[in-house]
Amino acid sequence: MTDLSVDARLLAPDHPRISEPNSINKAVVMVGLGALASGAVALADAYSWRLGALFVLGGFLGLVLYHALFGFTSAWRVFIADGRGAGLRAQMLMLAIAVVLFFPTLAHGSLFGQAVHGEYGAVGASVLVGAFLFGIGMQLGGGCASGTLYTAGGGNMRMFVTLGFFIIGSAIGALHLPWWSAQPNIGSISLIETLGWGPALAISLAVFGAIAIATWVIEKRRHGTLLTSAAPSHRGWRRALRGPWPLAAGAVALALGNFATLYLAGRPWGVTSAFALWGSKLFALTGADVASWGYWQNPARSAALHQSIFRDVTSVMDFGIILGALTAAGIAGKFAPSWRIPARSLLCAVVGGLLLGYGARLAYGCNIGAYFSGIASGSLHGWLWLAAAFAGSILGTRLRPLFGLSVERSG
Repeated sequence: MTDLSVDARLLAPDHPRISEPNSINKAVVMVGLGALASGAVALADAYSWRLGALFVLGGFLGLVLYHALFGFTSAWRVFIADGRGAGLRAQMLMLAIAVVLFFPTLAHGSLFGQAVHGEYGAVGASVLVGAFLFGIGMQLGGGCASGTLYTAGGGNMRMFVTLGFFIIGSAIGALHLPWWSAQPNIGSISLIETLGWGPALAISLAVFGAIAIATWVIEKRRHGTLLTSAAPSHRGWRRALRGPWPLAAGAVALALGNFATLYLAGRPWGVTSAFALWGSKLFALTGADVASWGYWQNPARSAALHQSIFRDVTSVMDFGIILGALTAAGIAGKFAPSWRIPARSLLCAVVGGLLLGYGARLAYGCNIGAYFSGIASGSLHGWLWLAAAFAGSILGTRLRPLFGLSVERSG
């Protein structure tokens, strides 16, 4: 069993033309677009135009993730198991564009009159342990935070199981986070404040370039040549509409989408704080005194706990991502849910989801909030997250066959 996020370009050594996709599923597209449009209008009317715009932006990000098959999980696994680095190089491109946009903006403190701030977390044991667990969960659950949302929205029923336990794990992580936060750490460190945005930008770009070059060298040594994309069935505007998009296009679009989030929300893109909120609200329905948890003593979090989830920026964007991926799957003619999930794979989804949720809370974020947005914010915890989560992914990749899950190789 493979993940929906695995692109044929990472698997096929002879790069055949991708088979002609099915006809557009008009009913699915109408549901997706209708929900996005009506939801945006309702949110703008009830709360603010920015919240409505963020809902639509979430839909755009879901479409991008689906059409570009931009999988953090599969990209890391393919590199770990097979030495193919196209996905990692695309991530470095995404991060490079992001820091060029973010660093001077965050140093200035505002964007078009909107006050903005980055995403920061304490550098210490909590991030190390949480990101490592998240890395294992990525490979067992079959997706990261954004990957879980967009593959679930695209019709992957197994990912709904992963998502459900991701939410439960996030709530448990929120309960335990105060203890983990008290473990050894050196606090949050902003490279922008420590070094100045110019030097921080130069160093970051140099590291991205070094990682990209390293993946290129490893792939060439192992396979003799770089793996190129399979020829698409559509070109021009038809490819833009129906996919699959080049990885580079996905990288650019995600970086711009995160920058748009910075403007609209005043802070970068995040995903999993909403899962902790949803899970905690579910626990409260069982009679748990969630409001007494240390995690919810923060005034902003406490307000979110007692308000509708439709006032929460991250929740609204997550719903948008699911609907955007649903729409993209309908346009591509690939929305075909299947309820047939092998027992071992189902168990793996449960375990993976719990590790994803718990790890994300301990690490102050996921592949989006900590890795993408953390590094884009110049936060040192984002780099620590990358190292620890990658180490966890190595272990997770080795565990996959025990649950009947494949490890992709190009031959």
